[in-house]
Amino acid sequence: MSSLELGVHRRCAALPVDDLRRQEKFACGDINTSLIKTALGRTIMVQYSTVQPRPYSRINMICGTGGIFCDYPPRLHLAGQTAEWETDLKKFHDQYGHPLWKTLREQAAKSGGHGGMDYVMNWRFIQCLREGLALDMSVYDAAAWSCLVPLSIASVSQGSQPVTVPDFTRGEWKS
Repeated sequence: MSSLELGVHRRCAALPVDDLRRQEKFACGDINTSLIKTALGRTIMVQYSTVQPRPYSRINMICGTGGIFCDYPPRLHLAGQTAEWETDLKKFHDQYGHPLWKTLREQAAKSGGHGGMDYVMNWRFIQCLREGLALDMSVYDAAAWSCLVPLSIASVSQGSQPVTVPDFTRGEWKS
């Protein structure tokens, strides 16, 4: 779904009268929200906006039947383990953290952007290349991720009707 387009139009209207950009027409709305239902019944929500003034936030959230994690700022609630929102996540990182993060945390903090995740992703990519391992992301993953933009455009142009994400693996994702 796409909202009305108002933000860019208003910015263009504030330009000098002889500026040709004032005549531009924009098809996309100020904010686009895509809902994706996976083959396994999970729901993913992706929101995209480049127009609205708002504070920086990654708005990451993972919800499950037994807990919820929200990021930036990080907070966690686990049924039966946390009373309310837990903001000191060190004990959870120690217990549940991925081995790559545990191994690379200090170097990543010194060397990588986005809290070290850039460093860890690049480190893992190079490790796979050096050791002849299959990459963590395949061409099929890239196709599935990349198709969301044209599929969102198609959905919006059809009045926000659902559209099917193609199975680029022809069913091989199951195995």
